[in-house]
Amino acid sequence: MRFRLPISTTLALIAALAAAPMGPALAQTPMRDAPTSFRPLAQQLLPAVVSVQVTTAPTARNAARPDAPDAPQAPPGSPFEEFFRDFLERNRPPGQRGPNQPSPQQRRGTSLGSGFIIDAAEKLVVTNNHVVEGGTEINVVLSDNTTLPAELVGTDPRTDIAVLRIKTDRQLTSVDFGNSDDAQVGDWVLAIGNPFGLASSVSAGIISARSRDIRQGLYDDFIQTDAAINRGNSGGPLFDMAGKVVGINTAIYSPSGGSIGIGFAIPSNLARGIVAQLRDGGRVRRGWLGVNIQQVTDEIADSLGLKGGSRGALVARAQEDGPAAKGGIRNGDVILRFNNQDVREMRTLPRIVAETRVGTEAPVVVWRDGKEETVNVTIAELPADQAEAQARGATPAQPRSQVVELSGLGLKVGPITPEARERFSLRPEQRGVLITDVDQGGSAAERDLRPGDVIVEVQQERVNTPQEVQTRIEALRRQNRATALLLIEGAQGQRFVPLRLREDGNQRRN
Repeated sequence: MRFRLPISTTLALIAALAAAPMGPALAQTPMRDAPTSFRPLAQQLLPAVVSVQVTTAPTARNAARPDAPDAPQAPPGSPFEEFFRDFLERNRPPGQRGPNQPSPQQRRGTSLGSGFIIDAAEKLVVTNNHVVEGGTEINVVLSDNTTLPAELVGTDPRTDIAVLRIKTDRQLTSVDFGNSDDAQVGDWVLAIGNPFGLASSVSAGIISARSRDIRQGLYDDFIQTDAAINRGNSGGPLFDMAGKVVGINTAIYSPSGGSIGIGFAIPSNLARGIVAQLRDGGRVRRGWLGVNIQQVTDEIADSLGLKGGSRGALVARAQEDGPAAKGGIRNGDVILRFNNQDVREMRTLPRIVAETRVGTEAPVVVWRDGKEETVNVTIAELPADQAEAQARGATPAQPRSQVVELSGLGLKVGPITPEARERFSLRPEQRGVLITDVDQGGSAAERDLRPGDVIVEVQQERVNTPQEVQTRIEALRRQNRATALLLIEGAQGQRFVPLRLREDGNQRRN
């Protein structure tokens, strides 16, 4: 039998349920109105955006028929480039060289990119280094299709930025850099440039992400946007809704070569300082600390007693005679703050240091011996050749002793003998304790330790004999430490490795 409530009771229950709290509600953030049109902003900005045409050194051309006319020149990446290539292939006489076969005759190549005028009085244009790299002749095309010659003022390959100067007496329009730190995820942006040779193209989108590392270099800190960016947009500006340049469009992620909504721009706050140095002196002077660093993992943080989890940059090596070593930074220090800026993760440190003016005495907060300490380091200029910055020093001869098995770690260690130096191609000055054998089922193998690697330190203390390594490992076990922190030097340089301490080498982590 069904039980029916009176309709008045039902309505009262519905009203009560609607009024009852349903858990914490999301805070309502007022939305700024989306623009009904980008036309006013685009019309204001277009005159300051230019196409960059670069003539490069001679390249191979087809010479099977020396009297044949040259193939039509289409902008690289343009729809016409593929059309002309397919047309020529279909009409190629039998036996004639294909496109992948070299030819003795040469022809000049061209490449296209974008740029923007940042100083109307000085006629200065900003673009990407890869747009002008290798160019023998540079021209810029204004939004009214006027072509003007330009000269290279300076380039910075590390950040992929270049500055040009237009050779003209005519009046130009410029734009200003904005504050890229104010540009946040979800904000509207405009990209203007020369995609596929189609000049003065405008696309709109939003900022998709910040601080992207796309493995292009030490100073990666890209803005990601879904505004359409294609070949030829390189070097063009990314504008905010105030008409300020917040990024330089530089790269895209695309399996096909066309836009799929994942583009990357150099933040204006990084570009501004680079451009200022290039326009003043034609080159960039970067700050240099002189350390080899690695990421602090949770296990490394636990080994060092670092509170607050994995943060900072672990100094695997402070190069001798470098600014860090002279200022008192040691191997095993964790850099938490540099020049009053937090170092949340390893990759932020090189950029912060590079942006620091050469000669600055910067306070550096490090984690050392279970507490924070502050040292002052005078920043030097990054050497042109990093090999010259590598430390070189005499190392005392190593005492000979027997191979020792480190119980529970799955490895054996021994002294560095002349035979071992030759077998593993160790440097003459290399010191430490040699890993001679690694059990593939042990803790050492999990951390990718290999025969030929050298243990330089255990828990930030130098070791010179296998017995010293064994003694310090056992001491850590008696202290009930979960891991032992080893400084390892191998083919890829120095790195800190946390090894789990366990009594039975057959145990496994689930």
